[in-house]
Amino acid sequence: QVQLVESGGDLVQPGGSLRLSCAASGSIFRTYRMGWYRQAPGKQRELVAQITSTGSTNYAESVKGRFTISRDNAKDTVYLQMYRLKPEDTAVYYCRADRLTRDYWGQGTQVTVSS
Repeated sequence: QVQLVESGGDLVQPGGSLRLSCAASGSIFRTYRMGWYRQAPGKQRELVAQITSTGSTNYAESVKGRFTISRDNAKDTVYLQMYRLKPEDTAVYYCRADRLTRDYWGQGTQVTVSS
């Protein structure tokens, strides 16, 4: 069992930055692939960024060059650094941990980009 708790969501102006954190507990964090997803009102949940247990990353085209995912296995935490935020980045951001048949989600944190 893995518990995930996201934090760092906030209201930010267009062009601003935020860093989201996802703290994991309850299992061997370093063996899990970690991901950030987001869901805007009326839209499907979508992948934002992923990082594997070995540190390989991939990003949605819409965030490439603006967002960076990273993990600190010593702290059992994954981060999403977001730069040059746009109004269309507004969504609830969710953390996900998966490995083989195991799949866990956090409760989400709200990011609102607005002037």
